[in-house]
Amino acid sequence: MEHQIYYHDTDAGGIVYYANYLKYLEEARTEFLEARGLGIQPFLKQGLLYAVRSCQIVYKAPARYGDIICSDAVLEKMTGAQLFFKQKVWQKATNQVLVDAEVVLVCLNKDFKPCSIPADMKAKLA
Repeated sequence: MEHQIYYHDTDAGGIVYYANYLKYLEEARTEFLEARGLGIQPFLKQGLLYAVRSCQIVYKAPARYGDIICSDAVLEKMTGAQLFFKQKVWQKATNQVLVDAEVVLVCLNKDFKPCSIPADMKAKLA
């Protein structure tokens, strides 16, 4: 997905503030899941939610005010309760990778305890 960098995305030097990359990564994961019919609402209806369990980010280069960046999410692995994503953010004009990330989501029940991802939802991800 594409995202234009606006002034509110940047620090005083016109460079994207490092924490904003978390938003871009989340947007890409959300699009990935929603494209497979796995938005928040189907999970909530079953009394479940998914949350970030871990996130590792390597910052390689900065994005700047006015840039168009792209982000993606690739599901690398799925276990009983977790989804393992490889993600990246890159500069559209040059294809330069700006950020590499590995993000793990965990399925939680209403008590915020890890639980199995329902079989029908796993099937949508297979």
